[in-house]
Amino acid sequence: MEGKKISKSVLKRLPGYLNYLKTMPESAPAHISATALANALGMGEVQVRKDLAMVSDGGRPKVGYLRERLIDDIEQFLGYDNTTDAVLIGAGKLGQALMAYNGFSEYGLNILAAFDARPKAEKTDDGKPIYHVSKLSQFCRTHKVLMGIITVPAEGAQEVADQLIAGGIKAIWNFAPIHLDVPAGILVQNENMATSLAVLSVHLQAQIKEEKEIKK
Repeated sequence: MEGKKISKSVLKRLPGYLNYLKTMPESAPAHISATALANALGMGEVQVRKDLAMVSDGGRPKVGYLRERLIDDIEQFLGYDNTTDAVLIGAGKLGQALMAYNGFSEYGLNILAAFDARPKAEKTDDGKPIYHVSKLSQFCRTHKVLMGIITVPAEGAQEVADQLIAGGIKAIWNFAPIHLDVPAGILVQNENMATSLAVLSVHLQAQIKEEKEIKK
């Protein structure tokens, strides 16, 4: 499909659709409707229908979408069929865990190397190189890397972001619990674990309260 402007909220929902479609059993019907997908994910049918229409023109009335084609359409729209090279800064426990995660390749992400202010090894367990952070900008320019993943402590994140931008980075996946100041045109996606934990905690408290009320 031709490129369309799409909101961040839609972009955040598309991987959920894709994950459900790809984990359906082989015995599942070849076609799936927006209604069925919405019901399975506990979402609104109208919202799902609009989201799918943004990325695929394969839907047919009373038939739905051919599941395999819909998977391809979503993957192509999200760029999963085009590998994106990235670098990771902060080779601690979180950084090492991300480097070791093989599932990123399914989403078109390839982490070329890790960088750290005090490297404890020359390579990760799976053989990816670990360099001193002083080499970061030059590495990004040389290898034309456009994405950086920050897993350093909050106090060092802004300096790392500045080095990434100096190296030509256009997108940052930030795991540090701090707001990054970046120029216009640089996309920052924050992974705030505290926020996620707060959402889960409030949900659990509400569930526990509801169960207590039922038992009264």
